[in-house]
Amino acid sequence: MSSSAMDKPASADVLSLADDIDRPDRETLLAAVREIARGPVTAQAESVDRGFYPEEVLRQLGEAGAFRAHLAGLPGGPDYVTAIEALAEVSKACASTGFVYWCQLASTLFAERTPNAEAFHDTLLELATGEALGGTGISNAMKSIGGLEENSLKARPDGDGFIVDGLLPWVSNLGPDHYFGAMAVVDTPEGPKEVMFLANGEDPGVSFSRCPTFSGLEGTATLSVSFRGYRVPARNVLAYPARPFVGHICSAFVLLQCGVGWGIIQGAIDSIREVAGQQNGVNDFLDDQPDALQAELDAIVARVASLAGELFQGRKDLFIDVLTVRAEAAVLALRATQAALLHQGAR
Repeated sequence: MSSSAMDKPASADVLSLADDIDRPDRETLLAAVREIARGPVTAQAESVDRGFYPEEVLRQLGEAGAFRAHLAGLPGGPDYVTAIEALAEVSKACASTGFVYWCQLASTLFAERTPNAEAFHDTLLELATGEALGGTGISNAMKSIGGLEENSLKARPDGDGFIVDGLLPWVSNLGPDHYFGAMAVVDTPEGPKEVMFLANGEDPGVSFSRCPTFSGLEGTATLSVSFRGYRVPARNVLAYPARPFVGHICSAFVLLQCGVGWGIIQGAIDSIREVAGQQNGVNDFLDDQPDALQAELDAIVARVASLAGELFQGRKDLFIDVLTVRAEAAVLALRATQAALLHQGAR
């Protein structure tokens, strides 16, 4: 494959979007997101758990500016703290809706930070405003890079692009016209390399099929994606070789997930507080109490905020710290939700 814009370093400057869209200030954005979370997100939460995909809510979040707080190409630069807090507000009301919200943020991350950014300018604008929706299909590839599993997509050069074949079994926030990122292995004389690209559900050679029923994922538009002779033109290549790009974005990709954990934990703590003092205070004898859980969550949130300020600054061991706090948030989410079940009891 010939040299092109995609061969630029992963740290290439992002494009300015200041002439295309604006960004609400922090308080305006959070107020708008809270209104959506307390309104339609809460009202639809049970339906989402049963399989309803909250597309209209995602469109509303896009209109409110929720998908652009973290963008570097807008005045003031990226604000990952606000992006994560907004995600937490939605996740507190419905974790599945928060999860597809995170998928949307991930797709904008790909389109903005790619060294091939000029080719994705229009797509980024559509994703950042919610005009288009997007998912992430790189979990398998990231696990492959970490040696946890084999990359299930294979690619071969074809002119200035690639031909991709293979199957991705679990990709979320998908629909017939949604964008999603993916990564395939290319065999080269120098050894295997990965190509990362952005696909669309309407592209020839892409097909979707339903995944097995899995509790908690029914409303997240999680599908299996098949690539059969799928051609990736150069304009759709996010990065080749992809590993430097993955290294560039992986900390932001994972740190954003902490917004989902934050929301789940806070929702569980709020649920515990709702029944404080009932049944003659019998819940006071349970191991996990709301004040202690809140203190642990506040400490995690403070660390997330600190790490957010270090994104894209070149610290090589940042990803380890991000993975650590993300893992601690997951453990606390399990404890907090189990505690909430015990405090609420059979009602």
